[in-house]
Amino acid sequence: MMAPLLEVSGLSKRFGGLQAVKDLSLAVAEGEIVGLIGPNGAGKTTAFGLISGFLAPDSGAVRFRGRSTLGLSPHELCALGMARTFQIMRPFPRLSVVRNVMIGALGRHADPRDAEARARAVLDELGLAAKSGQPAGSLTLAERKRLELARALATEPVLLLLDEVMSGLNEVETERLVEEVRAINGRGVAILLIEHVMRAVMSLAGRIVVLNYGERIAEGRPQAVANDPKVVEAYLGDESVGAAPA
Repeated sequence: MMAPLLEVSGLSKRFGGLQAVKDLSLAVAEGEIVGLIGPNGAGKTTAFGLISGFLAPDSGAVRFRGRSTLGLSPHELCALGMARTFQIMRPFPRLSVVRNVMIGALGRHADPRDAEARARAVLDELGLAAKSGQPAGSLTLAERKRLELARALATEPVLLLLDEVMSGLNEVETERLVEEVRAINGRGVAILLIEHVMRAVMSLAGRIVVLNYGERIAEGRPQAVANDPKVVEAYLGDESVGAAPA
């Protein structure tokens, strides 16, 4: 059996008196989409920070492509093929859309002409080609979400960590982004997805891991997880056990 693309074992992180992540283990295989869900404050974004090198764990291990990531910086992990988006988007607002994406592409393509070609290809794929010359600060929320995704894709990842890329979008915008994420995965990019839009998670993920108070409380196929009493209680409280999370 092949080793997982990403393997997280016993990961823990405390901030003062808060145990943000406790003994978390999960794995993502090549080409897989895994959802990471849980109520607000469950530790999902902290887990992303630990996996992607932005935070150092108190204990536990992360292995990516068979290699321990302990001590590796985010840009070193990016060079290995791991990229992430951020829930709070911070593009360079005065730079053009294409130059924002070129910053990611330069990690793979030292020649600016090649980096620009890569950036334009990604923008075309995500429907932003017509906006390539505009300042990033002029984009709508939905367009900024796709720009955030484009900047990560420009690094040519084999594993993409998506942190709530669909939050704040309307139904049509969400469905479009779901299709774009599905197409990215269809080219072989594995995805670990944090998302509160449950319809999107259920549609995309083959497997879901559920966190609550930093601990994994469930893992499995989407429908099984949605009907797990521990998951329902975590989202809706004791009185709602028996109803799937909305």
